[in-house]
Amino acid sequence: MTDPTVHHDPSAEGERAAGAGRAAAPGRAAGAVAGAADTPVLGLHGVRQVFSTPRGDVPAVAGVDLRVRPGRVLCLVGESGCGKTTTARMAAALARPTSGTVRFRGRDVAAMSRAERSEFRRSVQYIHQDPYASLNPVRTVYSTVSAGLRRHRMVRDRREARAATAELLRRVELTPAEDYLDKYPHQMSGGQRQRVAVARALAMNPEVIIADESTSMLDVSIRVSLLNTLGRLRDDLGVGFLFITHDLAVAKYFARDGEIAVMYLGRIVEQGPTRRVVDDPRHPYTRALVSAVCEPDPDLARTKERVRLRSADIPDLTALPPGCEFHPRCPMFEPGRCDTERPALAPGPDRLLACHVVDGG
Repeated sequence: MTDPTVHHDPSAEGERAAGAGRAAAPGRAAGAVAGAADTPVLGLHGVRQVFSTPRGDVPAVAGVDLRVRPGRVLCLVGESGCGKTTTARMAAALARPTSGTVRFRGRDVAAMSRAERSEFRRSVQYIHQDPYASLNPVRTVYSTVSAGLRRHRMVRDRREARAATAELLRRVELTPAEDYLDKYPHQMSGGQRQRVAVARALAMNPEVIIADESTSMLDVSIRVSLLNTLGRLRDDLGVGFLFITHDLAVAKYFARDGEIAVMYLGRIVEQGPTRRVVDDPRHPYTRALVSAVCEPDPDLARTKERVRLRSADIPDLTALPPGCEFHPRCPMFEPGRCDTERPALAPGPDRLLACHVVDGG
């Protein structure tokens, strides 16, 4: 897989390329999306989310455009509280945008019929951050993973449901699967629970998986193992990922052949192919994020660029500064320019960039 180019298409049309049968082992065959790899299956178009609070309106997401393509990874990165999870919830139709549209195969999710919405729910699956809270403690692994299969009548009886569940567990490397079918969440580790959550998502034969900080609560070794599993599922099944993380090291590892969108206070400030954004960050905020990543090599750590921000304080969302929201913290701040006009997210040769003082080339 090669680095994807940055696309600026105004819409995200496209039919599902090839629907494999929902049999005892749900999932699409490898190569099923070969003819439509560049056609977005899920798109966010100018989405905004404003929350009303006693202290005033909070613009959690302020006009975001994102595209998720089959078999590709789009990582959304940024500090805690920047709007990543709110964006993910709107993408999954768990929250309705204040304005803007979410489109699935080119169709506005808000305008879908009941049957279309049901298909959307099956095709776009969500993996939550906390494996300790996302699973029902009184349901076994079999009950949890097979619930969707039984609800949508994708299996005929209990015997077929258990066989399908066992196959899904093997796919996420919980083996021998028969040892896990009748376990409860409290009988498993955090990594095992998160693999159960992945198996539950895969049961619906999804086209898109939205993973919201799905590895942040796991130990490092378990985190890498789970990322490898998700990577194999992406490649083998052609599943597109909207991967939410605050850790650029995780983003670089999982989306090395994909794309990164850097978010700050509800806006995308830089977006492009992962390797270019991480290896050659342009926006001052992206540079600060990259400089904060721990470097295990002591020689590289000594020579690594350290970005010192003007302030460690994040602006209050109810009283955002004029101009570029990052200017109170930006080490490249230019008075009279950065504090008067908000920079637009503009295309450059290899990325999108929103900054007055640096260009996207």
